[in-house]
Amino acid sequence: MTDREDSSIVPDHSRAEATIALASDHGGVELKALLVDHLRATGHDVLDLGTQGPESVDYPDIANTLAQALRAGRAGRGVLICGTGIGISIAINRHADMRGALVHDAFGARLARQHNDANVLVLGGRTTGPEIAKDCADIFLSTPFEGGRHARRVAKLGTPSA
Repeated sequence: MTDREDSSIVPDHSRAEATIALASDHGGVELKALLVDHLRATGHDVLDLGTQGPESVDYPDIANTLAQALRAGRAGRGVLICGTGIGISIAINRHADMRGALVHDAFGARLARQHNDANVLVLGGRTTGPEIAKDCADIFLSTPFEGGRHARRVAKLGTPSA
């Protein structure tokens, strides 16, 4: 039997595409909780990957957890939050096929999807207000990738550079 024939090995991406994974370090736990509630209230399936409390955790570990969930097909897109969004953005973008976009407003959220095919929205828990965060998440999740001239550029992101 090949991997493709064994449904326990091949992730069910049809269900996963509808699921949104959220994760944060201690600096983003409050904003993450707000977004989990908001996204569930607006009909999204949510996979909450933690953290759940104020105890200090390391943002690279949180980014790794989210990247593994996306790769395994447990979710189609992700949202990551740390204090400023900077550290966790750096961490997620070290993973192949992860395109994390640190955004601060609706315009950035829209272009992250339209032009960059970002699959991870990154926010700062200490720098992004709750209403802006909700707007960014809603727009990020509802905006398709335009493709066209942008597809060539996004494809180059997967090419190792010298």
